[in-house]
Amino acid sequence: MFVYHSTWQIPLKMRIQRNQRSTTPQRHGLATVELAVCLPVLVILVFGSIEAASFIFLKQSLNAAAYEGIREAVRVDSSNASATNRVNNILQSRRVEGFRVQFPDGNVNDRRRGEAFSIEVSAPTEPNSPLGGRFIPNRNLTARVVMVKE
Repeated sequence: MFVYHSTWQIPLKMRIQRNQRSTTPQRHGLATVELAVCLPVLVILVFGSIEAASFIFLKQSLNAAAYEGIREAVRVDSSNASATNRVNNILQSRRVEGFRVQFPDGNVNDRRRGEAFSIEVSAPTEPNSPLGGRFIPNRNLTARVVMVKE
């Protein structure tokens, strides 16, 4: 019978098996702890990204609608009603809910050619969020565009 006196004489296969058996239960516990620490962070990142993307989409929709609305308003023989109608068409096609159109300078027909005229389009974030505003409280986003009457 042959007796091994040091670890380097133990066959490699036996040393690998002994090391695997001793560390496997500890690795399962470590993976569980890593999951418990990392999962909430990943969930917050995913849902935060969804909320941020929906806010960016809403803000860009308001900007586009305000621009198109003021372009309609400053045309010759145009009115606030036609500009409002243009804004409504754009925002309804993008499924924006609860928006509001305002003309801080009054009626466009009261302005003379060459004078500045502005429009404000605003919408709340909560009804326009895919997550229902559960993570970020409701805010009103506003787009304001100023253009010279033709």
